[in-house]
Amino acid sequence: MTDRTGTPDTVTTVYKVSGMSCGHCEGSVSAELSELPGVSSVKAVASSGEVTVVSAAPLDEEAVRAAVDEAGFELVGTA
Repeated sequence: MTDRTGTPDTVTTVYKVSGMSCGHCEGSVSAELSELPGVSSVKAVASSGEVTVVSAAPLDEEAVRAAVDEAGFELVGTA
């Protein structure tokens, strides 16, 4: 899901990530995604498998997939 209703200069996208089960998992995914250019905030929730990313522009899905893979998890797609 991509939402352009937030602030005019940001895009909020919710991704589904499989394999997260704890706070450490959330932190790993958040840290990797935070390093992508243009990302201003990341909130990962292990219980739902959802990761909300706020960025300056829509992110390249392959870059998001690579960051999630680097954290040790699997990007399922957008929620």
